[in-house]
Amino acid sequence: MTSPLLKPLAMGPIELPNRVLMAPLTRNRAHDDGTPWDKAAEYYAQRATAGMIWTEATQIDPMGKGYIQTPGIHTDEQVAGWRKINDAVHAAGGRMCLQLWHVGRISHTSVLPDGRNPVSSTDVAAKAQTFTADGFTDTSKPDALTIDGIRDVIAQFERAGRLAKDAGFDAVEVHAANGYLLDQFLQDGVNTRDDAYGGSLENRLRLVREAIGAVASTWERGRIGVRLSPLGQAHDMSDSDPEGHFAEIYRGLSDEQIAFLHVVENFPGNESDGKLAQKLRPEFTSGLYIANGGYDQARAEEAIETGYADAVTFGRPFISNPDLPERIRQGADWAEADQDTFYGGDEAGYTDYPKLDTAAAAA
Repeated sequence: MTSPLLKPLAMGPIELPNRVLMAPLTRNRAHDDGTPWDKAAEYYAQRATAGMIWTEATQIDPMGKGYIQTPGIHTDEQVAGWRKINDAVHAAGGRMCLQLWHVGRISHTSVLPDGRNPVSSTDVAAKAQTFTADGFTDTSKPDALTIDGIRDVIAQFERAGRLAKDAGFDAVEVHAANGYLLDQFLQDGVNTRDDAYGGSLENRLRLVREAIGAVASTWERGRIGVRLSPLGQAHDMSDSDPEGHFAEIYRGLSDEQIAFLHVVENFPGNESDGKLAQKLRPEFTSGLYIANGGYDQARAEEAIETGYADAVTFGRPFISNPDLPERIRQGADWAEADQDTFYGGDEAGYTDYPKLDTAAAAA
């Protein structure tokens, strides 16, 4: 019997051959100037049988950077690098979605231009760490964005969307999850502003809506999605009423007529019972619901069969199983990933995981 994960799916105008999607995975292998590493073309093309590939999180501006060796989408050189990757993936039959990222306060002065402070909805530092040249380091105290600063961020999303189109991507995702900048505006445990971007849920959702609108100046909404993490378990996030507030956020994003909502339902090492995600799920009605977080094949198939999710993104399994859809089709075992090579390094643990045919030949 064919796995429901292998059934095709329409994402707006994009036809996905299966529902086994590759999640965004930070690998810390970009050049210091934010241009993707040349080997990234091989890495992503190896995984082109995914229904859709989400890129690693990609900063929309130098001030949106939080970790060393992460890629950007704000210079011509970065666009050229991403275009080579898209060309390789498309030649292999795949599709690519760029995740548009601004880390906000999850950053450090050492990775920002001229040693500037990070920016956020608040001037309170996160009780969290980021990855710098000195290893994991406490985040720096941010400056609260002014209204003019917020307008600059919106302009950065507009530019990043335009450059993503120039680079040849098939879709884009506005990253509003995991305690990064847009999430810092959404959740009232961090956003204590009293202006048009704070206080009411309508105000706290405003920046996400405006980021979507900025990207939509270049992209049709059938190719735009949003990522959320309603559990608030990342980067010192909290909210006074996650169920009530995120239900309203889901409904607000439904009104935006985006192509998909991509939800982080669990974090590695901090798994929930999934009840909050299940309660919130019916509130998003206008596009695809894509589930993420600790799914194995059985759970993912159940999510598709019951209609709970339209597709599932797999993270770590795609690191060590570049041909994951084929392994599902054949009922083959999934290879384990080497966590020591997740972040930084060279080809080891990046492009050297074998596919089924090469693995069999080696045996």
